[in-house]
Amino acid sequence: ETENCLTLTNIQSITALDDRHFLVRATGGRYYLNKVSARCNGASSPGNRIQYELSTNQLCRNQIVTVVENLNGFTVGSCGLNDFEKLEKIDS
Repeated sequence: ETENCLTLTNIQSITALDDRHFLVRATGGRYYLNKVSARCNGASSPGNRIQYELSTNQLCRNQIVTVVENLNGFTVGSCGLNDFEKLEKIDS
């Protein structure tokens, strides 16, 4: 199951697993995986943050996110988001 957009108020955190995969933690214990369209240089490096500017209250497919170095605010990478793939908990 995929979503084109997620409402900002439902997003609790976004974590870069590596430079191509972002894990989005949403309200209600939901998780989504976003496999970005191209490598997002520096996304998973310690000391960097993911930043985005929005004109609506949703984070959507094709939205450009920027990777910014926390220490001096320099942009080190950017990439476009893809669909948000809902992750299901597997009971063992």
